[in-house]
Amino acid sequence: MAMAAADIERMIKEAFPDAVVVIEDLAGDGDHYSARITSVAFAGKSRVQQHQMVYSALKGQMGGVLHALALETSLPK
Repeated sequence: MAMAAADIERMIKEAFPDAVVVIEDLAGDGDHYSARITSVAFAGKSRVQQHQMVYSALKGQMGGVLHALALETSLPK
C-alpha cells in the first residue's frame, strides 16, 4: 500500500510546524516522492542531520509504506 502525499506533508508539518513543505509524486505511483522542506528547525544542523530529522518525523514509514523519498532541506531566507 502506498502513502499519500498529503499524509507525508501532514507528518512533516506536525514535526516542523513552521515548515514550508512541497511534495511531488515523481513516478505517479504513490511510491516515489520528492520533498522540499524549509524550516528554521534545520539551523545549525548538517544536511545528514536535517534528513534524519525528516525521517524521524515520518515515524518509521520510510522504507515500508513509503518506498522512496528524495529530500531537499533548507533554511528560510
